Amino acid sequence: MATDRFEEIAADFAFLDEWEDRYRYVIDLGKAMPPLDDALRVPATRVEGCASQVWIAPRFEGAGAEARFDFAGDSDAMIVRGLIAVLHALYAGLTPSGMLAVDAPGELARLGLDSHLSSQRSNGLRAMVARIQAIAATAARSA
Repeated sequence: MATDRFEEIAADFAFLDEWEDRYRYVIDLGKAMPPLDDALRVPATRVEGCASQVWIAPRFEGAGAEARFDFAGDSDAMIVRGLIAVLHALYAGLTPSGMLAVDAPGELARLGLDSHLSSQRSNGLRAMVARIQAIAATAARSA
């Protein structure tokens, strides 16, 4: 289950033949994201396990099982900022149960990211997914 926005990214990836073009596209996605408020750059929003500095500040609209997930995020590395934008497209707007139903490794594999990122970047991407899944699990328990 992927969001419409993620499906657009997947279609754009399929259109781009060269990984270098895809890499630039991911960076452009990151550049298009709004900047993260400095007040959200705190230890509680920092994602551990990333070589770069990464912050994910979650928020939910609504309450209970029907609450919709969104987050602000940022990184000091442009490619990682782009990966945050990809994850935003994958998860934003979903309910906690919808977030938990996402097969992130499978969806991200559709983009070929797993075979084109360095091991450090891949580990960081997994850490970001794990953080989002933990947020979803906590929200689902409290729904």
